[in-house]
Amino acid sequence: MALHRILIADDEKDIRSLLRTRLEFEGYSVIEAVDGLEAVRLAQEESPDLIVLDVMMPQLDGVEVCNRLRASFTTRHIPVIMVTAKAGKDDKLKGLGRGANDYVTKPFELGELMQRVRNTLEWSHQQRSASPLTGLPGNHSINTEIRRRLGEGQPFSLLQVDVDHFKAFNDYYGYGRGDEAIQLLARILSESVYRSGDPEGFVGHIGGDDFVVLSSCDAAESLGETILEWFNAAALDLYDEEDRARGQVEVLNRRHEVERFPLMSLTIALVNTDRVPVTHLAQLIDIAQELKAHGKGIPGSVMVGERRRSQPPEAERRVA
Repeated sequence: MALHRILIADDEKDIRSLLRTRLEFEGYSVIEAVDGLEAVRLAQEESPDLIVLDVMMPQLDGVEVCNRLRASFTTRHIPVIMVTAKAGKDDKLKGLGRGANDYVTKPFELGELMQRVRNTLEWSHQQRSASPLTGLPGNHSINTEIRRRLGEGQPFSLLQVDVDHFKAFNDYYGYGRGDEAIQLLARILSESVYRSGDPEGFVGHIGGDDFVVLSSCDAAESLGETILEWFNAAALDLYDEEDRARGQVEVLNRRHEVERFPLMSLTIALVNTDRVPVTHLAQLIDIAQELKAHGKGIPGSVMVGERRRSQPPEAERRVA
């Protein structure tokens, strides 16, 4: 089992050394940051499982670090335990209000802090229900996030992303390369959302070759087109040269007959809740499934979205 990686962000060398020694003794892998800017950078680059974050630091204080972590899709899911010499109730509420998951004051008792670390990691695991293959939030977290957005009543877009002809690729090349394809798509989705700068971006892994992206309505169409174009180019490298040149793979079916399948492509079902009124999760999923089924009948990579506002979804397509 992989070690949990914990980022310690504290400008006091003695505190970092003390925490590193105890955390490593407890079986954790440790990364260190000496100021707030380095903490943000390492959180983005290393994606630790937990951050133990001092409030009083140079460059950026812990509260501003927390603000920046929660503003970015790539780091918003990382749990944070804030550590400070201030013990006032208002200080704790300020830290928790900026997205910290827990709060301890100096001087702290190491045994208590380790228990808080264990509790926070367990909570994070349950909340994210992360896919072990991609590390992205799983079904539980996806449904929770969609329900939250529906409850707030603000329009958003859902892009349901599905790989066409993945089973044939997986059967032909084996599970190892199949996993590579899923991980490639996960990186494309996450990086596309990050580069879009959309503060409402969210990526989840339903399972297998099915993913969900949530975004603002304004960003959704451009985001979908970027994903299609990027995947079409990157997926070619997953194939052997001769299959790439042929534009297909040949797979033996259960009757030992050769079947020919095109190279992988994407179908994206795009639902904008400002066009179609959606009140609950099941309704949103039904609309997305209907659009995806329509898109599956179109060769190549395609994004299919509803066209009429406040009407049953009449599909319009964009093919990459």
